[in-house]
Amino acid sequence: MKESVLLLILLVEVSSRSHSSRCESGCECRGGLKITICSKALLAQLPVRIPTTTELLDLSDNRISAIPQRSFRKNFKLRVLLLQNNNITLLESGCFSQLEVLQRLDLSSNQISTLSEGFSIGLAVLRELQLAHNHLMMLDSQSFQHLDGLQRLNLSSNSIHTIQIRTFASMSTLRQLHLKDNQLTSLKSGIFSMLRSLEVLNLGNNQIRETEPGVFKPLASLTLLNLANNRFSSLYFKTFLSIHSYSAHILLEGNPWNCDCDLQRVFWKLRTIQRLFLDDYYNLTCKAPADLKDYPLIEVDAELCVAETVTVLIITITVVITVVAAMLMGERKRKKRKKHNTGRSTGNCLTTRTTEHANRHHCLFTFIFMHT
Repeated sequence: MKESVLLLILLVEVSSRSHSSRCESGCECRGGLKITICSKALLAQLPVRIPTTTELLDLSDNRISAIPQRSFRKNFKLRVLLLQNNNITLLESGCFSQLEVLQRLDLSSNQISTLSEGFSIGLAVLRELQLAHNHLMMLDSQSFQHLDGLQRLNLSSNSIHTIQIRTFASMSTLRQLHLKDNQLTSLKSGIFSMLRSLEVLNLGNNQIRETEPGVFKPLASLTLLNLANNRFSSLYFKTFLSIHSYSAHILLEGNPWNCDCDLQRVFWKLRTIQRLFLDDYYNLTCKAPADLKDYPLIEVDAELCVAETVTVLIITITVVITVVAAMLMGERKRKKRKKHNTGRSTGNCLTTRTTEHANRHHCLFTFIFMHT
C-alpha cells in the first residue's frame, strides 16, 4: 500500500516537472497544459515558451510594454487572453491576427492611447473586449471594424472626447457598451446607428450637455441608458420619445438641472410614456435658478408653472378679445361710413334733379321772352 502511494506521488511530481519544463520561467501550467498562468511574474515582454495547447493565458500584473505583430502565431487555440495591469503602450497592427477563436481579451489598466487600423484583425469571434482605464482620446471608424461577433465592449475611464460616426458600424451583435468616465460633450446622430442589439449603454460621468434628437433612435433593444453625472440642464422630449424599445430604464441623477416650467413639462410628458422608466427621478435636484439650488426637482412648486400657464392663457384671451373687438368696431364704422355715403349720393341725386328742373323752366322762360 505504501509503495503504491509513493509511486503515485512520484508520478505526480514527474508530470508536474514535465509541464513546468514546457512553461516560461515564472509561469505555471495547469489543466493538461490548457491553462498558463504568468501573472505577477515580473515579465517585461511576452514569454517565449507558451504551450501550443494553451486556451487561457494570464499575463496580468507584469511590465509588458508592447504587443508586436503576430505575437501569438503559435497559440492559435487561445480563447481567453488576460493582459490587464501592464505598461502596454503599443499594439502593432495584426498583433492578434492568429487568434481566430479568441473570445475574451482584457487590455484594461494599461497605457494605450491609440488603436491601429489593424488592431482588430483576426478577432471576428471575440465576445468581450476590455479597454477600460487606458488613455484613449478618440475612437476611429477603423479601429473596431473586424469585431463582428463582439457582445461586450468596455471603454470606461479613458479620455475619449470624440467618437466618429461609423466607429461601431460592425457591431450589430453588441449588447453592452460602457463609456463611463470619459470626456464626451455631445452625442451626434449616427454614432449608434448599427447597434440594434444593444441593451446597456453606460454614458455616466461624462461632460455631455446636449444630444441630437435622433441619437438613440436605432437602439431598438435598449433596456438601460445611464446619463447620470453629466452636464444636462434641460432635455428635449423628442430625444427620448425616439427610443422605441419595449422597456428602457433611464438614469439622470447628478446633472445640473435648470428647474423651470419647460423642464417640468418635459419630465411630466416623459413619465406618461409607459415604455420609459425614470428610475432616479425622485433623486434629481436643481442647480438653477439660484433660489432653488440643491432643491429636489419633484418638490418644486408646480403652482408657479400653473400660474405661468394661466397668465399666458389670460394674455392670449385678452389679445384675442381685443383683436375681435377691433374687427367688430372696424366693421361697424365701415357700415356706418357706407350708409352715410349712400345718403349723400341720394341727396346729390335729388339736388341734381332739382337743378335740371329749374334750368328747364329758365330756358322756357327765356324762349318765351325772346319771342314776344
